[in-house]
Amino acid sequence: MTEVAASDQLLVVIDPVARRTDGESVRIAKDVLSAGAATKVCLPEGPEEFARALARRGSRRPVVIGDDRALLRTVSLLHRQRELTACGLSLVPVGGVLSLARSLGVPTGAVAAARAVLDGVERRLDLLVDDSDGVVLGALRIPSVLSPVPSEVPSEAASHPWLRTCQSLVRTLAARPARLAAVPGSGPARLRIEVDGVLVVDLDQPVEAVSVTPGVLGGAEVEIRPASVGVEGSPLRVVGRRVTVSGADFRYRADSVVGGPVRTRTWVVREGAWGLTLPPGLA
Repeated sequence: MTEVAASDQLLVVIDPVARRTDGESVRIAKDVLSAGAATKVCLPEGPEEFARALARRGSRRPVVIGDDRALLRTVSLLHRQRELTACGLSLVPVGGVLSLARSLGVPTGAVAAARAVLDGVERRLDLLVDDSDGVVLGALRIPSVLSPVPSEVPSEAASHPWLRTCQSLVRTLAARPARLAAVPGSGPARLRIEVDGVLVVDLDQPVEAVSVTPGVLGGAEVEIRPASVGVEGSPLRVVGRRVTVSGADFRYRADSVVGGPVRTRTWVVREGAWGLTLPPGLA
């Protein structure tokens, strides 16, 4: 990880979900940033306006006020535009999904996060890129067990009457004795897992879970938990730069986004591929 001097010109892009869920934190963060640097504030109403604001940033350093999904959207956009390497990012976490921000070391209080944007240093971080050009910033997990419907629906839609009706129905059904089939992906999976071209697990060895985390010894740590009867099996850990998983249709969770089903997917580590402003002294 290397430190890079940050620009004093800021483009503050405020995610619409953050404005609706915690307008007070957004106001505080905006005031702190505006008092400490020259800022241009953008208030996009949707993904297209969000993308246009980033594309027109010029020499300004982007500061995203939003949750994990807003950060992932920003990194994905810049990656697809092949501008990620040259564009350092800053984040003020606001919203309901902040586990990724915490794991990356970004303060979650509005004042502390805004001060880190102004006083912090940019550090280059690794990420995973898959063969469909998707990115993973924090962690990849296979198989994915889907969360209940309300938490999976984007917050932008939360105010729609039909959605409130659906959520009420889901809560009513959840309170009844369940007579449901097993959730897909909730049991042992038969997967073929290769790391840097070396076969680690084959289809005849069912596994409970697989996780891949970038930023470990210049590569990614692959942790495989084998399925066992009665007792939990000891996890197998391997570090590598290229991970290929194949088998019957499987889903995976990349940060907060569920992907699949697919029969094969390859993830490659891109070392130092993106920059994030973090508090001074944070390793």
